[in-house]
Amino acid sequence: MKMIADIGGTGLFLLRILGASGPRRDWLRDFNLQLYTVVVRSLPIIAVGGAFVGLVMTLQGYRTLTTFGASNALGTLLGLSLYRELGPVLTALLFIGRAGSSMSAELGLMRATDQISSLSLMAIDPVAKTVVPRFWAAIVGLPLLCAIFCGFAIVSGYFQAVWVLGVDAGYFWSGLRGSIDLVDDFGVAFLKCMVFGLLGALMATYTGYNAEPTIEGTSVATTRAVVNGSLLVLVFNFILSAVLFRL
Repeated sequence: MKMIADIGGTGLFLLRILGASGPRRDWLRDFNLQLYTVVVRSLPIIAVGGAFVGLVMTLQGYRTLTTFGASNALGTLLGLSLYRELGPVLTALLFIGRAGSSMSAELGLMRATDQISSLSLMAIDPVAKTVVPRFWAAIVGLPLLCAIFCGFAIVSGYFQAVWVLGVDAGYFWSGLRGSIDLVDDFGVAFLKCMVFGLLGALMATYTGYNAEPTIEGTSVATTRAVVNGSLLVLVFNFILSAVLFRL
């Protein structure tokens, strides 16, 4: 019953966010502040994660492809794996671990220190003021972070393949360029990131906004935001992949 109540509460909370997303005073300032917090402060972990994922994928892919005499297809393997699956999923998981936990903790502390109640007393919609900017910043920012993640992964994979493993640079770039499609790969990655950003931000804001007004409640809400958001990303990644690659 608790799970059903949480699912229903999350759906109603999403409707409340959408209803409070209209233009209001200072909305652009609040959105820009959250965009900086969500995107810019997440850049280091996204860049480092993308670089090392590219290195590992190139190394493991090279060992597998050389078994079949197809090492020249390393660029194709790297590009398809990144844009269709690994890029959006790993970016979303890193984002939820870094920015999602931060959003949930901030809202939980606002609840514990009665800041949310104070906004209501001043006739200010607390959802519009505290939740909506974080929600839309995550949806807008996650595709940008995914592009950065994939860029660092491809660059690091290129140096690993060409300068360390001895793969021909022309074969690497031609395979990468010839295998990536604007709609099937870039479009799918962009759509997945928007959905993952919505799911991660929804879970983070819902658990933080409805946390118990104690320090312990804030810590529990933060943990739930990361765990539930990560699980939703993995589940919806399978659903989206099954639907989109059938079309």
